[in-house]
Amino acid sequence: MVDLCAALGLGQSTVSNHLACLRECGLVDFRPQGRASVYRLTRPELMDLLAAAEALLGATGSAVALCPTYGDPGADDPYTIPTSKETAR
Repeated sequence: MVDLCAALGLGQSTVSNHLACLRECGLVDFRPQGRASVYRLTRPELMDLLAAAEALLGATGSAVALCPTYGDPGADDPYTIPTSKETAR
């Protein structure tokens, strides 16, 4: 968990919550290794999805980060999209 927190720049509770969600959805699994846990993707096609997402962010990441609606640098969690009555429709 410490490695993921450092790599993602997120707090332990945030990473833990995301991993719990991914486990419940059946997208990742883990095995204990001493006091740590080793996580793995449960579906090989997830690597294709992640590669496509990485390519898309590489092409558009600056535009998304600078977006006046969704690029809020003050947000606690960079993976949370703010919603309002208009964006929730």
